[in-house]
Amino acid sequence: MAPSAVEVPVPVAKSIATTNSVSTREELKSPASPLPEVKTFDAATATVDELVDALRVAGGLVIRNVLNKDELASLEKDIRPELEKDTAWGDGDFFPAETRRAFGLVTKSRTFADRIFGHPLWTGVTDALLSSTLKHNWIGDKNEVSVSTPQLNNTIVFSINPGARDQALHRDDAIHHVYHPAVAKHELGRDAGIGFFVAGSRTTKRNGATRFIPGSHLWDYAAGPPQESQTFYAELQPGDGFMVLSGCFHGGSANKTDQPDENGEIKLEERLVYSTFMTRGWLRQEENQYLINPVEKVRELPEWMQEKIGYGLSRPFLGWINLKSAMEWLHPERGRRTGDLW
Repeated sequence: MAPSAVEVPVPVAKSIATTNSVSTREELKSPASPLPEVKTFDAATATVDELVDALRVAGGLVIRNVLNKDELASLEKDIRPELEKDTAWGDGDFFPAETRRAFGLVTKSRTFADRIFGHPLWTGVTDALLSSTLKHNWIGDKNEVSVSTPQLNNTIVFSINPGARDQALHRDDAIHHVYHPAVAKHELGRDAGIGFFVAGSRTTKRNGATRFIPGSHLWDYAAGPPQESQTFYAELQPGDGFMVLSGCFHGGSANKTDQPDENGEIKLEERLVYSTFMTRGWLRQEENQYLINPVEKVRELPEWMQEKIGYGLSRPFLGWINLKSAMEWLHPERGRRTGDLW
């Protein structure tokens, strides 16, 4: 089925009724609009609804204390050997040569799978913003309503070392050939993906913290180029997280810790961040999850994770093998279950 199930927002300003019944037009957002506040939450008290509301306004948010020290230590133990295998990417045009990366993290670290990819706040946010409902699908005289739930788009850990320059500001939904006109406020269905960055080390403006332009997910996509003067730096303590809509301009920043600080001292620092993006179930995944994750390792994960990795159906019909859910192929011994059917 084609992805026309998503109801695309109408690209015009809307009229709203004021208290004195005078009709005014909401202003379409643009680079000239005031930048919205980037809110900060605590993982222990935040609700999914609060996070969704904040993302829809600003396009990004900070969430403290996503992981504890033991979880961070487990992650680093699992992933550090993979980082040490990496070499400079291409000519260093997009990823600075001082950056090291590792991929396929859901099967390389169970801590990553459980506490980042599977974090309940993250799954709640992505389910709320990236699920698509096909309301009208007549098959004969029966209307089949279908919901396509989000799937994993990519998993990357970034180690940005001293001397790395700024990564160019960019929108990650460019991979899906997205174009959006300006809107006055966010409407459900606009987003192709959402990213989640969790700090493995302290991340600061000086050592390469992710920066983004708040509110840029609401601008006309033809209104570039982005301006550095509008960026917000997501400075995090180890275990803190940053969520960002893929329609926002963002990028990793320069690691300037090889240069003297305000006290004239040089203190070299690595900026270590674990990241994952989710996308809509009917879009192609950026990272090929079926080749990078060994099947035997995927089978060790909970079935709901297996489905989000891409083995579940994007309803009504996407992702089958021999006209069966890929979950049946993954678990041939267990037989068909209700959730396997379309």
